[in-house]
Amino acid sequence: MGLLNEIIGAVVAEEALSKADPHAGFLKKTMAAVAGYEGEKFVEGKITQHEEDAEQQQPPADQQ
Repeated sequence: MGLLNEIIGAVVAEEALSKADPHAGFLKKTMAAVAGYEGEKFVEGKITQHEEDAEQQQPPADQQ
């Protein structure tokens, strides 16, 4: 689902720019879409890293 999330990030960022600046030009909208696309990839990577770190810190269930 990575590509879908990245597309959604781009669309959300462009819509947020449209709400903040209704007269934004094509360049600004494109930059917002790219930022949303790249930002989503970054956030997804951080979440994955956090989940992996949490799994490594937990001891196995059979050891007490």
